[in-house]
Amino acid sequence: MTTATSEADRATTARAATTPVKTADSGRPWVSARLRILLWLVVVMAVALVAVAAATRSVLLRDVDHRIDNLLAQEAEEFANLARRGVNPETGQRFTAPKPLLRLFLERQYADPDEELLGLIERADPAPPATLVQFREVRVDHPLADDPRSLTAVFKSPNATGTLHRPQGEIRWAKVEIGASAGHPAAAFVVAFHPEGEQQKAGNIFTMLIAISGVALLMTIGIGWVVAGRILRPVRLVRTTAAQLTEQDLTQRIPVQGRDDIAALAETFNAMLDRLERAFAAQREFVDDAGHELRTPITIVRGHLELMGDDPAEREETVRIVLEELERMSRIVEDLLLLAKAERPDFVSPEPVQLGELTADVFVKARALGEREWNFAGAVDAEVLLDPQRITQAMVQLAQNAVQHTVPGQRVSIGSRARADGIELYVADTGPGVQPQDQEVIFERFRRGTSRRGARATGAGLGLAIVKAIAEGNGGAVELRPTEGGGATFVLVFQGLHELHEPNDLNEGKDMEEAAL
Repeated sequence: MTTATSEADRATTARAATTPVKTADSGRPWVSARLRILLWLVVVMAVALVAVAAATRSVLLRDVDHRIDNLLAQEAEEFANLARRGVNPETGQRFTAPKPLLRLFLERQYADPDEELLGLIERADPAPPATLVQFREVRVDHPLADDPRSLTAVFKSPNATGTLHRPQGEIRWAKVEIGASAGHPAAAFVVAFHPEGEQQKAGNIFTMLIAISGVALLMTIGIGWVVAGRILRPVRLVRTTAAQLTEQDLTQRIPVQGRDDIAALAETFNAMLDRLERAFAAQREFVDDAGHELRTPITIVRGHLELMGDDPAEREETVRIVLEELERMSRIVEDLLLLAKAERPDFVSPEPVQLGELTADVFVKARALGEREWNFAGAVDAEVLLDPQRITQAMVQLAQNAVQHTVPGQRVSIGSRARADGIELYVADTGPGVQPQDQEVIFERFRRGTSRRGARATGAGLGLAIVKAIAEGNGGAVELRPTEGGGATFVLVFQGLHELHEPNDLNEGKDMEEAAL
């Protein structure tokens, strides 16, 4: 029945380990990390490229405005200089009429493709001003010279510069006025610039940048997809490996390549798998050993109860055997519960302890375990931070172990001593010692040494495992050392414990032994 139940539990555990776990988020659409990385990369790249293109277009348009302003100012300044200092080549005198001045200036200038140079002479209202145009061809669409209404607006404007918004296109202009004089009407020199061409060039450059950015974005998508896949390959391996893990198969590992964060993640995951594999192996071994240890007394109890007759003496003997086996089972269960509790943070409760008094108390309690030559080997007069109950339990267990492996008359020594980096508590016996093949396994659960002596070996092999758990719970360790002259010495080693006093000398140790006795 026990075996069938165990197999059923293991099958249930295996099915649970391989069944996908449903979470509250399982209904949400799944988006891979690779796609999210690529989307973020595309968004950032697109924003950056658009920002660069927009900034470039803004700079180009500002440069166009600056060049137009400079050109208008330059043309107006040249005409103003001619009007102030110019001489009519026909008369050799300064200009007195605006028309010859405007004609001479226009003949000597060469307009840019988007530029108009005009001379405007006032006529009787409401007729538009008479217009003189540079005699070279004007290479613009819808020139200002063919738009009388716009000419009148510019000529009548009180400003020297301005912008004219027309359905046919925007015009930037500047003018230099010539006041009316005796017999001569008012006139003005106007330079008009059509910015559509320059603005179109800036727009073409912006369009080209957008096209190049689009190509670059497509290349980024392709390269990013490949690179993100290579970077996230170990992550996918982690997910795949985790999905393949079961309680029965923890051998999967992730190949580690490189020395980056992803490689560190793979190494950490592999280390976690190593710990899990060791933990599951130890658990299976622990369960198997515990089942084996408990199966024997159960079999004995059941067998004797099934064969028990009506003879009172036989019934009394059967009851005695059953009670002994139940007592042994009770001790095994208590030891297992203690070892299970060793994994909890409250397993030990450290407090300031006088180590000399603790050692003396352990010695007094151990003397009652058997008729041996008990020796108090000295103690350290120091205050340390330990759990006195657990340390006493471990030391008494070591003393009990020494009694089981010695005979009456052999010496068992108990003491504590200081070392350069901490303290030691020890139990030394003069028994047969521990065989070399047993030294690596005697601290494991349900493991016994090969030097035990028949009926005396009544334990389940948990005593030294409990001692090890207590030592590690108090921040120390347990070591096995040979005893001088033969035997075994088990030492609880605690490093870095704070000592308040210097160690006792030999006489003080003897005084403490006498006080204990």
